[in-house]
Amino acid sequence: MTVTAARRRIGAGVVAVALVTGAVVGVVALRHREPPPPSCTVSAGAGTPQYSLDIDQAENSTTIAAVGKRLGLPDHAVTVALAAALQESRLHNLPYGDRDSLGLFQQRPSQGWGTSAEILTPSYSAAAFFLALTRVSGWATLPVTEAAQEVQRSGAPTAYAQWEEEARTLAMALTGEKEAGLSCRFSLPRAQSPAPDFTSSMGNELGVTSLATNFATQRGWTVASWLVAHAEQFRLTSISFRGREWRASSGRWHNIARIDNRIRVLQRQT
Repeated sequence: MTVTAARRRIGAGVVAVALVTGAVVGVVALRHREPPPPSCTVSAGAGTPQYSLDIDQAENSTTIAAVGKRLGLPDHAVTVALAAALQESRLHNLPYGDRDSLGLFQQRPSQGWGTSAEILTPSYSAAAFFLALTRVSGWATLPVTEAAQEVQRSGAPTAYAQWEEEARTLAMALTGEKEAGLSCRFSLPRAQSPAPDFTSSMGNELGVTSLATNFATQRGWTVASWLVAHAEQFRLTSISFRGREWRASSGRWHNIARIDNRIRVLQRQT
């Protein structure tokens, strides 16, 4: 055998090994590909801005909307509260802040907003914000940023204005003014314990203790949005209402044949 022929055979062998190795690496990579991180989107419809939220931001924003509607307040109140929370915490339940400020609205125990534990409970802090808002003279006709400032007494009184468009979009989707406005996507790992019950939290925040009823359309979409935002926490894999069905696997709402006023959910136990 000539030196040239030997080199060719060695070269061909190296290429073959490289190809096989590459294929194995590719298969391993596919098997270990991580699913996309959990996320949510909210929109008020075609031609309007779409906003992205983390799961906890979606949970907190739907809690704010749910508490506002449970208290019988108009959608404007929800918009004001969401704008305030977007500015103060970006809708995160922060365990820290300026001086003793805490939570979604950066409320201060020293200023009479409640104990630290209470303020760090989103449903409590939202209710405290709404109560303070309703004490503002003429709040229902004030612009969003002015109404928020009357409650918050911020050192940056006009800062809430920058969040008005997003807050209004969130409010439209989360109060049921816009159907199927919120969607979330996530994957559920196998669990060793049964799924937690969601009826207690739903009752506390929405004032709804059972889904075995017919819902008015807008109210039903408020409840459905809350369920979607809290679906990862309670292992809900699908939610349907009024001819639409959301699935966690796709993160989208799809049209279905059944059109009624019942909210139906599927919950994965393990």
